[in-house]
Amino acid sequence: MAARRAEKYEIKATQHASGDARLLAETMPRLILESRRIAATVIHGLHGRKRAGPGENFWQYRRFLSGEPARRVDWRRSARDGILYVREQEWEAAHTVWLWPDRSPSMVFTSSLAQESKLDRTLVIAFALAEVLVQAGERVGVPGLMRPTGSRNVLDKFANAIVHDVTERTSLPPAFAPSGLSEIVAISDFWSPIAEVRKTLSQLSSTGAHGHVVQVVDPAEETFPYSGRIEFIEPEGGGSITAGRAEAWKAEYETRVAQHRAAIRAETDKLGWSFTIHRTDRAATELLLALHARLGAPPPGVVVSGRSRAASQVGGGA
Repeated sequence: MAARRAEKYEIKATQHASGDARLLAETMPRLILESRRIAATVIHGLHGRKRAGPGENFWQYRRFLSGEPARRVDWRRSARDGILYVREQEWEAAHTVWLWPDRSPSMVFTSSLAQESKLDRTLVIAFALAEVLVQAGERVGVPGLMRPTGSRNVLDKFANAIVHDVTERTSLPPAFAPSGLSEIVAISDFWSPIAEVRKTLSQLSSTGAHGHVVQVVDPAEETFPYSGRIEFIEPEGGGSITAGRAEAWKAEYETRVAQHRAAIRAETDKLGWSFTIHRTDRAATELLLALHARLGAPPPGVVVSGRSRAASQVGGGA
């Protein structure tokens, strides 16, 4: 019964977010979209960019990654030295951005300090970003849900894929093998154990893909505005715990949150990825603009036009 209610909520949130995303995407200044297109052209080159994907010409062999379909293995090449290899084809096409919005039960949380849930905000941002990127000539995909597409109705495809998705809603992105020239945007509350977060980010970056980690949180998850006797329930099967005087937990809670975020930031810094924190009581436009500015930018230390561009931490609270 609880699962059915969660499914109905997700469908309603998807439909609501789809409409809000269109409005949000329309507010993006056309000059910014044009400058994004020009910047991407300068950074990646004026001609077709070689990358793995559908095509006729062989590009490279790479090692098979855990979680990939077995049909992708090139058994003849793998038999030579006992290592599983995947044969990739050359794909000269637009830049591909993989978007992954967390739709697990913890994202439904909404406190009195926010007007929408983490799930609502996550879907709005993911949908709007997909719309903006496709308008800029990019291809957008969702791992395990939607193949990369540059279709003008990407938002409808994205929303329909979510509504009809029958797989388990996991808290972290599934294992997959993005092209080394693609980008990944993972939007979640990232309250999973740090060991699981590290393992996931390590796998996603193993092919050389650049990424952006976005932690979406309710303001109550940062400020801990609780006092008196409070029962806290973990929405993903972790049980519950009751605090006699919740206000006495505030200092330790804030310390643990800071430590968890420091560990995530250390991992993203090591990989050359960006890390952004966004609260649902802030404008969605802030996060969309921050992500739009970061997508296509070279990783820290990469020299462009004689200058080294360092990654700036932009976005509410990052």
